[in-house]
Amino acid sequence: MKVLITGGSGFLGINLIRYLHSRDYQIVSLDIADFDYTDMNEKIEIIKGDIRDKEVVKKAVDSCSIVIHTAAALPLYSPEDIFSTDIDGTRNLIEASHSAGVKRFIHISSTAVYGIPDHHPLFEDDKLDGVGPYGKAKIKAEEECSRYRRKMCVPILRPKSFIGPERLGVFDLLYDWAKDGKGFPMIGSGKNRYQLLDVEDLCEAIYLCMTLDEQNVNDTFNIGAKEFTTMREDYQAVLDYAGHGKKIVGLPEKPIIFILKFLEALKLSPLYKWVYETASKDSFVSIEKAEKVLGYNPKYSNKDALIRNYKWYIEHINEFKNSSGISHRVPWKQGILRLAKMFF
Repeated sequence: MKVLITGGSGFLGINLIRYLHSRDYQIVSLDIADFDYTDMNEKIEIIKGDIRDKEVVKKAVDSCSIVIHTAAALPLYSPEDIFSTDIDGTRNLIEASHSAGVKRFIHISSTAVYGIPDHHPLFEDDKLDGVGPYGKAKIKAEEECSRYRRKMCVPILRPKSFIGPERLGVFDLLYDWAKDGKGFPMIGSGKNRYQLLDVEDLCEAIYLCMTLDEQNVNDTFNIGAKEFTTMREDYQAVLDYAGHGKKIVGLPEKPIIFILKFLEALKLSPLYKWVYETASKDSFVSIEKAEKVLGYNPKYSNKDALIRNYKWYIEHINEFKNSSGISHRVPWKQGILRLAKMFF
């Protein structure tokens, strides 16, 4: 069976490609970025192109049975790129997929569609209220997909922040400070519960949506870890594993958010509104629907996922230590936060 993975050069993309290749799927990767994984680049079909380009999209979906849409412009991109990529690009893909006779179109959304809610856990039918361009665009992208539900099978997955091999981005801050024997600052007390997700568990959920009866999976599902404690306890597990005896350091919430907002405006900090305004809040979803309907059974707790990602970070640090960018695959520039590191 031939499967198109959009965003195949990204963090989720490469993990999903390896996962499905091991199960003998024929894979096509579509991404605007170079595909630079030497272990896979001769084993799959690679198309470099933009999902906003209808001709490129038409070529990519040709003869595919399943499309897994992971490509997105992330929050550090410009609002214009976020809206055009995440909304227009999604529309291009699902229109082309339907025209080409694709059987299933699996859309990877985000729990960012819930915004900053007033209750937990969050269920799939809760109010959607995206924060910032990314959250708003993800809601609109879901709407584009939902329009095709009566014409084809369109599972929509809303994963929590997912981590694992190849994941850097904002988590590079924690891992870099842990490696160097520093404590790690946390907005607020850290007593809030913030659910994460291991990328392998997300790949399992996607696979279930590929293989189960379409009448069951043609729906929307929250995906996250089943076991998680407080942010302070979960993140402390990384510092403990690093072995320097350092601790998570809670900082007063309101003054720190004010400072980070100011630093973001000056482009001196990589932390954007969604990160610093939700980091001190509870953030977890119910995965009961996925458990019941899909048989979803996550293997990794928050602590397991964080430590698994940290182990990969230490083993591969020489490959990326001099790089930076705005995707999940590279470290984000720490900016002025690198100076703050000396105080911890």
